[in-house]
Amino acid sequence: MEQLNYKLILLFVFDKMDIPITERTLLDLCTVDNNWVPYMECKEVLSELIESGFVFVSNNNAGQLMSITPDGRICLSHFYLRIPATLRDEISEYTKNNRMRYRKKQEYFSDYFKNPDGTYTVCLKIISMTQNIMELKIIVQDRNKAKMIYKNWEDNAPNVFGNLYSMLVEGE
Repeated sequence: MEQLNYKLILLFVFDKMDIPITERTLLDLCTVDNNWVPYMECKEVLSELIESGFVFVSNNNAGQLMSITPDGRICLSHFYLRIPATLRDEISEYTKNNRMRYRKKQEYFSDYFKNPDGTYTVCLKIISMTQNIMELKIIVQDRNKAKMIYKNWEDNAPNVFGNLYSMLVEGE
């Protein structure tokens, strides 16, 4: 019975997010940022929802994006009252207020790694649903600088892209 409720919660989250999301985003949303579904249960029921055709997975430059299928919406419409009203309200409010933040996290990718010579490479990307819009790699001397760039990317990506585009394409 509990597994069924977890499946319905995930379907409800997909429905309310109303944008394709990565598994990482779903896990952050349901297990890390909120306590709607335990982590291991979330992974397991997600696999079952994909296998049963209630969640669709597509591949693009951002990785695998998932969204609720028409069958998933029909299933949810039949059983969503099994999700407590307070939880439905909480999920609806939270997704409404945070949808763009999660979307931004998916579109503005950053990572860093240590090079053999002791420097760090920071990889920064702006990803649309169909392609990489921009990819930039920066080599820095230490981990603190790499972490700073990694953390600042999400907030600064639009300005960096806009400035580079203006300078390179528009000649300004």
